[in-house]
Amino acid sequence: MDKTTQIKNNLISRIKASEDLNFLKALETLFDASESSLFKLNSEQEKSIALGRKEINNNQGFDNEMVFSEMRQWLESK
Repeated sequence: MDKTTQIKNNLISRIKASEDLNFLKALETLFDASESSLFKLNSEQEKSIALGRKEINNNQGFDNEMVFSEMRQWLESK
């Protein structure tokens, strides 16, 4: 077994065994931060995401079921 696989298996075991919510949240933050570097957003995309988050926080978003229902109706009309 190579070193990378050993480290992954060790981390998986330790994460599964952990009951420490703060520790798990910290790990999640680390993963999110490392993954975010995969996505390069331009300023317009960042503004759009910020606007969407603001709308969600202000309960201005749409319920998934409502959107799906409207999509079904639109598709059936075609």
